[in-house]
Amino acid sequence: MYLIVTRSFPPEIGGMQNLMWGLTCSLAKYNLVKVFADFHENYKEHDQKVSFSIDRVGGIKLFRKHRKSYLVNEFIKKNKNINCIIADHWKSLELIKTEKKKICLIHSKEINHKKGSFANRRVVNSFKNVDLVISNSEYTKNLAIEIGLDPKKIIVINPGIFPTNKIDKNSLDEAEKILKNKNPRLVTVSRFDKRKNHEKVIMALRNLKQIYPNIVYTCIGYGEEEENIKNLSKELDLNDQVVFLKNISHNLKNALVAKSNVFVMPSIIHKTSVEGFGIAYIEAGQFGVPSLGGKDGGASDAIKHNETGIICDGNNLDDIYTSLDSILKNNSYLELGKKAKEYSLNFHWDKIVKEYLKVL
Repeated sequence: MYLIVTRSFPPEIGGMQNLMWGLTCSLAKYNLVKVFADFHENYKEHDQKVSFSIDRVGGIKLFRKHRKSYLVNEFIKKNKNINCIIADHWKSLELIKTEKKKICLIHSKEINHKKGSFANRRVVNSFKNVDLVISNSEYTKNLAIEIGLDPKKIIVINPGIFPTNKIDKNSLDEAEKILKNKNPRLVTVSRFDKRKNHEKVIMALRNLKQIYPNIVYTCIGYGEEEENIKNLSKELDLNDQVVFLKNISHNLKNALVAKSNVFVMPSIIHKTSVEGFGIAYIEAGQFGVPSLGGKDGGASDAIKHNETGIICDGNNLDDIYTSLDSILKNNSYLELGKKAKEYSLNFHWDKIVKEYLKVL
């Protein structure tokens, strides 16, 4: 049996949630899986459809952590057939007391604390009782080594994706209505926060508009920077070029990505927040859409520079502008997109899970 302890799990939405869901479903094909996850108000409808057991733990965040660790420790005492405990976060393992094999996933932001700080010491100390650390990218692995984790314990396994379903005609037609036959087409699917760098993309769009007067940029998501980005779009007179969408169906989101020419997310480091990998680049690649990513973080694991997209300096507006222009010029996105689709096949969960099985 594999025991999975996670703070991030569907029906909650997000990249971490998708990772833990994909990993759990994939491992469940090979062995029994038991999950301890945080409470979510819509969990009952979700959990009754799965093929593995899920215990949900609620309550105030501080007490929830202790209650969950107590329940996990009690479960371990009563079950002798547990092969391994897998956690999504170092905090999920911090209070787990067992001699069973323990594996912890790392993603970058949660370990990115100044070396020697209280938070850093706490992170390093918690990993002393972990048998193996699975990093989502080479960048995150190097970051972990820099902040004091044992390099002999760390391996890299990139996150996986499930093969995408064929997009229905109604969703494709709806996407076309939203895009209004405009070309070329840029798209971003992410939270609106400083790290994702919507701001500089929109600033670059003002200059791209001079070369591509019919250009359109679709921003799908929500977040604390949403109003600031919308205000910037108005100030730069780009209301006809920028489309803001949120709370749309999964099918429509996929249709809008599939109908676009470039997926744009030139992420930067903001405070301690950094893009550890960027599964959204791979998801776009499934539809034959190349990506523009930032050099700060793990995007280079998800984008092969000048093959499946471009890695640029997200802090440099001119670099974002020239990189986008080079992808759009002479329809270069067609060949890049073809290679991005081929590259995405390497990230299917049926392949990625075998990397996990080797160490489990």
